[in-house]
Amino acid sequence: MTKFWKKYVLWFAQEHVDFRVAEFESIVKLFGIEYRHSSENRLKPFWLVEFPNEETALQYASRSVALRSIIELHAHAHTMPEFHQRLQSHVYTQREALSAFFKADSFKMTVETYNKHFSQREKIDKIEAMDYLPIEGSVNLKNPQVEWWYLEFWGLDPTDVPAQPEDIVFGRMLADGQRHLIKQLSLKQRKFIGNTSMDAQLSLLMANQALVRNGDLVFDPFVGTGSLLVSAAKFGGYVLGADIDYMMLHARCRPSRITQKVREKDESIRANLKQYGCEDRYMDVVVADFSNPLWHQRIRFDSIITDPPYGIREATEKVENKSNSKANTRTADMAHYPSTSHYALQHLYTDLLQFGAKHLKLGGRLVCWLPFHREDYSESILPQHTHLRLLANSEQLLAGNTARRLLTYEKHMEYSETAGPIGCSTQIPESAQDFRERYFNTNGSLESRQDRRMRKAAQREEGRLQMEMRGKLLIDGRAKKCDLNKARFD
Repeated sequence: MTKFWKKYVLWFAQEHVDFRVAEFESIVKLFGIEYRHSSENRLKPFWLVEFPNEETALQYASRSVALRSIIELHAHAHTMPEFHQRLQSHVYTQREALSAFFKADSFKMTVETYNKHFSQREKIDKIEAMDYLPIEGSVNLKNPQVEWWYLEFWGLDPTDVPAQPEDIVFGRMLADGQRHLIKQLSLKQRKFIGNTSMDAQLSLLMANQALVRNGDLVFDPFVGTGSLLVSAAKFGGYVLGADIDYMMLHARCRPSRITQKVREKDESIRANLKQYGCEDRYMDVVVADFSNPLWHQRIRFDSIITDPPYGIREATEKVENKSNSKANTRTADMAHYPSTSHYALQHLYTDLLQFGAKHLKLGGRLVCWLPFHREDYSESILPQHTHLRLLANSEQLLAGNTARRLLTYEKHMEYSETAGPIGCSTQIPESAQDFRERYFNTNGSLESRQDRRMRKAAQREEGRLQMEMRGKLLIDGRAKKCDLNKARFD
């Protein structure tokens, strides 16, 4: 049977541009969508894509977070005379198919530009220049039956705007993307957040790249406040998490909101999912040390999405194993607080890829972040594993000269115990392993934690002496901090 392919305009938000291709390819694989690309420049805010039918286009729009709108293309040109000629020709040849839309009771015409500002008068002139369109309905700006879009693209460089638009596009609005979820899941209104809670847009992009679908089992081994679980549950996944931080999982850590002094009694990861109507997708979160896995070898996850700690806002910790020659004076009724030690990034990512290779189903995906200093970046620092294939690698710039990359792996072969550690390669250079130390040292030199503590203690003492010389009242900040900590447990 012959397929009648249609051309569509994918109008993207010009935000997190580097993640656009990875999300598109993930969604078309998720639904098994056939498509043809017509655009070569992926940095443009719009792509021209061919889909077999309108249902397929709507299916893509039902999951994309990067997409603003999808438009059925009627005309595309690079000059104004060519544009009007093509649009008139299209309206004439497709008059029967377009008749129902032109005869709709109400319509709306939107004029959109990129890298160029139009006044209201100029927008009206653009609309009136298309007076040959046989539109019969009345204007309804709030709730139109049909919405037409006119787009002009004036390049990507705001300092070098061309004299004429590079692309002119006209078509019928088909559907909006899922960007409303960004506001709906915003951290500003979320019940339980922390210092490292993932931005709603990025967590939704991660869930799309992990191919989370209805009924999937999704795991986050560094769950924190559960931001990634919220997005995965919103797309229908059953979510499970783990973290070594007992205080964080039980919402007894210090509040991150400046206006909040004490955590509320009902704050929890479960409360977050309940807030968004996804409580039935919540399985549980457990306190666990990722370096010492507790999961049965038979358990399989559909996807693993996580943002490991970098040692900046949250410490990279694991339970310390050490032999003690002293006599054991503990009794059975005494609480045990295990010692923790630094969890090096190289060991963390080795364990993470090994865990993914072992516990992902065949075809399952691992989506995680990797922090680095930009001058250190090369593809050789990206962790690799023989059982996992790297599919996507997108960069997000951070403060200073640092950045992080969202890595998407897919399990392409069953795990074998005989391959074990031999199949895992994390070639992170020493300079990249010292990410935390270099992050806090603007002069670029490495400084040990003890040296940093001594330097800051000397700065505090110098400040205290200067306050005494000026006759200012000293405040016991440590005592105030202890009082706040006590209030959290009352």
